Amino acid sequence: MLIKKSYVILKTFQRIFLVVLLFSIFTSCSVYKTISNASRLKYKIYSATDYKVIGITIADKKSLKDFNSLELLKLTAGLMRGNLPLTFLLNVEAKNPNDGNGGLARTDLSISSFPWRLYLNEKEIVQGNIAEPIFVPGQGKSVIIPIKIEFDIAKSFKEKSLDDILLLLLQIGGAHGSTSNLKMIAKPVLGTPFGKLEYPDEITIVDKSFN
Repeated sequence: MLIKKSYVILKTFQRIFLVVLLFSIFTSCSVYKTISNASRLKYKIYSATDYKVIGITIADKKSLKDFNSLELLKLTAGLMRGNLPLTFLLNVEAKNPNDGNGGLARTDLSISSFPWRLYLNEKEIVQGNIAEPIFVPGQGKSVIIPIKIEFDIAKSFKEKSLDDILLLLLQIGGAHGSTSNLKMIAKPVLGTPFGKLEYPDEITIVDKSFN
């Protein structure tokens, strides 16, 4: 009777062990697939809009001649004080290609944290993070992450004259402005069904191609 009871207990433990083993294997595979799919999330700078320096709109200006006398007086006074606050909206595009095609499972992802540093002409000017998580569905489509940028361009470029600063602003935010002078370094943290997943290394985000 004792031998039979021991045999039943042994078989029970074997079944439990098998179930735990299979669950562990399944979970490990799922975690691996999730990590693999998460690594396919890509980013690039989509656009930068609404440039304003001391409240003066830059988007409609093509050259230094487009600044009127009152604006130039305001800018000169600000530069003499060492205070030229610049604001603009930087739109970062995040693309999740995990739409279920090509033999890969569809994977919805969320960006729970996005610590970043922004560079202008290879000079770090400001850093920050997103205010709330960004959901990026697995539909092969892109989501725009709007980031409000605020910094003092007079303090960041002390060595430049007012004309130099205005030419730089026209280059990045004027009527013919480009985001090619901007670069973002970020280390995203993704939300997954298995918890948060932090990128092992920082990534570089530019305006021409996804990274």
